[in-house]
Amino acid sequence: MSIDQAVYALAAKVRELKPIIETEEATKTAFIIPFISTVLGYDVTDPREVIPEYTADIGIKKGEKVDFAIKSGNDFRFLIECKKVGEPLRLDHANQLVRYFNVTDTEFAILTNGEVYEFYAQLDAANRMDEKPFMTIDLSNIDARVFPHLEMCTKTHFDSETIAASAEQLRYISEIRKVLSAQLKEPDSDWVKQIAARVTSRRMTAQNLEIFTKLITTAQAQFLKDEANRRLRSAQDYEEIVSPQKEEPVETNEPEALEPSDGIITTDTEIQGFGIIRAICCSEVPINDITMRDAKSYCAILYQDNNRKPLARLFFDRKIPRIGIFNEDREMEVFDLNAIEDIYNYSDLLRERCRALRDS
Repeated sequence: MSIDQAVYALAAKVRELKPIIETEEATKTAFIIPFISTVLGYDVTDPREVIPEYTADIGIKKGEKVDFAIKSGNDFRFLIECKKVGEPLRLDHANQLVRYFNVTDTEFAILTNGEVYEFYAQLDAANRMDEKPFMTIDLSNIDARVFPHLEMCTKTHFDSETIAASAEQLRYISEIRKVLSAQLKEPDSDWVKQIAARVTSRRMTAQNLEIFTKLITTAQAQFLKDEANRRLRSAQDYEEIVSPQKEEPVETNEPEALEPSDGIITTDTEIQGFGIIRAICCSEVPINDITMRDAKSYCAILYQDNNRKPLARLFFDRKIPRIGIFNEDREMEVFDLNAIEDIYNYSDLLRERCRALRDS
């Protein structure tokens, strides 16, 4: 199972079980141990790799424990402190993790509530755990851009120097994004002055500062809207190029013909769904054999761009999005999706359909 499949599968499990999890221990069992096992790739049954309730005697502090220590031989890889799912993650509520990190050769730590995983390093000072995480994995809002960095933390790819270099970049990018987000919402005077200096020679009196603050706020909002529209248009143009509409005669016992393209809008969500299906099916057939044709009431995923060889249909224009997957009898079974990533839950059915189409 790939890193993205493991994360999406665990995210689906968290969504399903979170409402009934009431304790920290249940959180560990249901979410955190599977994360250590299926995502990070460590053997949770081997005490040489994963040690639960690791005792951390520090000075006069005796018997303190961290929830998990992950080791390779005598070397620590991660210390993990756990909270109940739904609880906010705050370092001042994880003092034993910070203390033990600071007196061992541990380079990385994880603070988690089973849904959000905060990864910490020692970038600011040696043997001192940073106050801010360098990477955050939120299973309720997955950012696929973190997958390459998360894979560096797995048992197979672990390399402390590579992770540290990546961690520094990730943390700075995260902090810069926060600054940009704050300035886009409510620009401060320094930001306004810097931008205004590029477009006017006026002296920034209090009156001019107020005027340009409003102008820059408006311009930023318009820029973001224009950029979103540009990306949407680009996505639509891409689909017109890679999946042109074709009119083909369809026999009466085949799935219904696709509707004409007039008024059809291919959404980003449909493109993402198409990408996920391609990623799943490329293990069985060439990736270019999986094509998409959008229609008004559904988005068809076809084999070899042939509407007599339907693979699946995406029904995303409704309150509850769904995926329909065809079987060997060309009957379509429909499944509800809580999130687009739930498509991974039906990987076996999609691959089975691909094999049937390939071998027919």
